[in-house]
Formats: sequence, structure tokens, C-alpha cells
Amino acid sequence: MESGKKGWSRRDVLKNTGLISAAGAVAPAWSVALAAPVKGASAASGASMAGQILTKDQVPFTDGNFQDNLYTRIGVRPLINCRGTITAISGSTSLPEVKQAMYNASLYHVRLDEMMEALGAEFAKLSGAEWGVATTGTAAATCLATVACIAGTDVEKSQALPYIKKKDQVVIPKTSRNPYDIGVRMCGVELVEFSSPEELREKISERTAMMYILANPKWDDTPMSTKNLAAIAKEHGVPVFVDAAATELDLPNPHIEAGADLVAYSGGKNMRGPQSSGLLIGKKDLCKAAYFQGAPHHNYGRAMKISKEEAMGLLAAVRAWRKRDHEAEQKMWMGWAQSIADRMQGLPSVKATAYPATQKGSIDRSPGVRISWDANVVGITGTEMAKLLDEGTPRIVLGGTGTRPDHMESSVNINVYIMTPAEIKIVADTIYQHLKNPPRFENPVVPSGAPASVAGTWAVTIHYLRGTGEQQFVLKQDGNAVTGDQHGEIYNTTMSGAVHANEIALTSVLPVTGYPLTCHFTGKVDGNRMSGTVTLAEYGTAEWEAVRG
Repeated sequence: MESGKKGWSRRDVLKNTGLISAAGAVAPAWSVALAAPVKGASAASGASMAGQILTKDQVPFTDGNFQDNLYTRIGVRPLINCRGTITAISGSTSLPEVKQAMYNASLYHVRLDEMMEALGAEFAKLSGAEWGVATTGTAAATCLATVACIAGTDVEKSQALPYIKKKDQVVIPKTSRNPYDIGVRMCGVELVEFSSPEELREKISERTAMMYILANPKWDDTPMSTKNLAAIAKEHGVPVFVDAAATELDLPNPHIEAGADLVAYSGGKNMRGPQSSGLLIGKKDLCKAAYFQGAPHHNYGRAMKISKEEAMGLLAAVRAWRKRDHEAEQKMWMGWAQSIADRMQGLPSVKATAYPATQKGSIDRSPGVRISWDANVVGITGTEMAKLLDEGTPRIVLGGTGTRPDHMESSVNINVYIMTPAEIKIVADTIYQHLKNPPRFENPVVPSGAPASVAGTWAVTIHYLRGTGEQQFVLKQDGNAVTGDQHGEIYNTTMSGAVHANEIALTSVLPVTGYPLTCHFTGKVDGNRMSGTVTLAEYGTAEWEAVRG
């Protein structure tokens, strides 16, 4: 693509999808920057990219630049992702061959049943399982797997879901509870927790449809290993499902070898396929039942439609996964991480450490960098750094710790494996400059004066964007310190905080199973009334008011 163009010409599109011979053509810069090292290439090919910094004209964007592109034209600021394959910041970066496969797939019509039958056989060859299904992410794969274990391909049972079902329980290790088990809960079944093999035996019954296990190698050598739990489940004819979303698609598959009947992976994380894709592999009859329960069939999973473009893009990603040189990738990423750490040398109190990927089977196996410092010396905390980078140009998103004035030991973490060499340099230089010459930050002003009285029982109303919630706070006060109990509509917990003059701040953690919800209440006290804003982590903010009884 010529420098300065806003997008691809028709010829560029046709050439890059194979409709015009690419013989003798030079690969576009974006494909070089986004490609992964391939097995059989020279040993230095992957690691050498650690020092490769693309020029401005080679940054892998085909629609302008960070300041002018299809997102900025609708008021959205793109970002450099230093946090990893998190869905909220659009996950991974798909491989060039995935992009091409998705475009090519869009040029034709097919019968989805025929396509999925062929894909099932292809996924089987590539994964070592009996069969495979393309889904719209791991959560969808979890739902379809659950329904397959409940109703199989029985048309009547399928049509009666979710209200009528004989098997209405799924057993799950307590340590496997997580926000993504919503894929099970949305099927209208009860999740039955257990904490030991003996308890599992007690809780399996004729109502048990499936066992759900969240992949985690830390349990492999314990009584709670998948192998041990799967053996117990098989004694009762209960299928075993393993959620391996952000782990690697190893061959042979460790979960199937341990006795799993179904295993789900994200296609849009380290496989770098379509972001909204997932791969379900395992027993052929169960995989086919899972597909039967989803689109285009009018069953419970009808809403979880995967397009032909996403399905064929996922196939391209799985094929690429088998060809990628994963050892060279790890060396390349570690080199990138080290280059960021090296850039921080010479800064007072700053320590930068590149760390290798976690053990096989762990989530998001990526090298990274931890940069830590004393904000009293440097003048900026980790949270201030994260906010500064998020608001800057180009926009950079990472995690930071440290708040003034009480927690000045600060850090930021950078996850490198879905970045490009150009982004590595941008991030390293930007952080270095902000650590060397940070803007001036002031400690928050603490209101002076006697603390308002807040002890007592308060009727609390939370005004959400749509709907209201009624809660109760029972507060105790010792000077500025405030403690108490929060009685929500469903969940109960304790809370703590402080009141300075008429300003109050309280924090609580609602015990939502698998995903505790932190609530930060801030506001002002006016006699027997309080009001303010509550911050609810990823769920945004809401207004609240309270009246003391």
C-alpha cells in the first residue's frame, strides 16, 4: 500500500485475497508485523524481531493512522493494548491469514450444516479430538456443551428448554467458579459446588447433566486434578467439560488425555483468530449435539450464531497454530519485554524486570515487564501513569498500582505478546519520558473540620441507568473511621471507609460467586441524608442517596 493512502485500493484488496496473482509482489508491511514465527524458519527469524522497530510508514495500520482512521471518524480513540487478550479492550490481534480467510469466506454462500460437518473433521485432525465445532466464543461453547449434555439431540427435550429438563444440575469444583460459568447458569441449571473427591461422589445424582472444570495446572498433582475428578464422573456416566479458554491448544490434548469429554478454547486469544470465535472439541456425538443445539437450528442456542467468515477464520487460526514456532515466539516476546526493561535504566528508584511466561497450561502464557518505583522520588504513581497513558496520544492501556498519599510504592505491568515491535518502542519511550519528567500531581485535599455523624441505619437507594436498587447500610463510627454492614437486594457484606468533614467514602465487596463485585461509594453528608456516586468496577457508575432512620 502506498504511503499516505487512507485504505486499500480495489487492486490491493484483490491482490491480498489471492484474486490477483501475488507472484513477485512484496508482502504488505502489516502482514510482516502481525505474522508469527513459523516452524522450520531460521532459528534467528523469531528472536531477531525483538530488536526490529518498524518505521512510521510500516506501522501495521491500513486505514490511516492513530489520529485518522475508521474509529476516530466516529469519535472512538484506538489504543495500544498492554494488558493482554481482554475482551473489554477488543482481545487479540488476528493473524494475516485469518483476515484473508475471513475475506475469502465472505465471497461465497454455503450450507452451514455442510460447512460445519467439514470443519468438524478438520478440527479433529488438528486437535487430536474426535470432532470439533466453531462457536461464538468460549462462553457460547460452554452453553452449547451444557445443553448438549442435558438434551443431546432429542428434539422434544431441546424444544422444552430451559423450563423442562430432567437433568438440571452441573457439578463444579468450588475453585472453578468464575464469571464465565454464566455459560452454564444461563441454561437454567443449578451449579452444585464441591471441594473434594468425596464430596463430588456425594453430590452426583440422576439430576447431574455435566461436570464443569476450569483449566488450571496447579491442581494437576492433587486429588482435585481433572484426571481424578473425571474418573469419578465416568463412574456415574457424567460427561466432563473443561473450560480452557485462554490456554494453549496443545497436542496431544492434556485435558482429553485426563478424561475430559469436551474442551473449549477461545479462538480470539492466543490463537489470534476472530475475536468472537471459540473452539469446542471432544467426543463426536457430544460435539455434534452442541452444534445441533445452536444456530442455524431453532434450539436453545439459536442466538449464538457464528458466521461462515468467523468459522473459516477460526480454521485458519487453528491451522496456523500448528505451524507456528511457539518457542521462537516466546523468545521474541521475551526480547521485546527485555527491551522495555532496558529502556528504563538510569531512572532514580525505578526497577524494571522482564519476566518469562507462566507454566504450560496456564492462562495467557505471555512474557511481560513489571516496572516499579517510589512515587515519592519519581513524582507519579502507577495509577496516575495508567490514567496519563490512557488519555495520551497514542492511547496506551495498561494496569497500574499506587495511589497518593498513602500508597506511593507504584508499578505498571505490560503484557507484550499481542503488541507489535513498533508499539513496543512507543510504549517504552512514553513510559520512560513520563517517569523522567512527569507532570505535577498534588495529593488529594482532605476536608478539615469535625467529621459528620454517620452512625446508624440508613435506607439506601441506588439509581442505575435503568432501574433502582434498595439497600441498607448499618454504620458504626469511631472519629473519622467508619465500618458497618451492607445489606443489598441479594448480597450482604461488610464495608469500611472514612468521613472527613461532610465527605464520606465507603468500600465494600459484594460476594458474587466467582466474581466479587467491589463497590466504592463517595458522597456528602447533610444531617440525616447522604448522596453521591458509586463506582461498580466494569459496570460503571450510578447515583445513590440515603436517609437515616
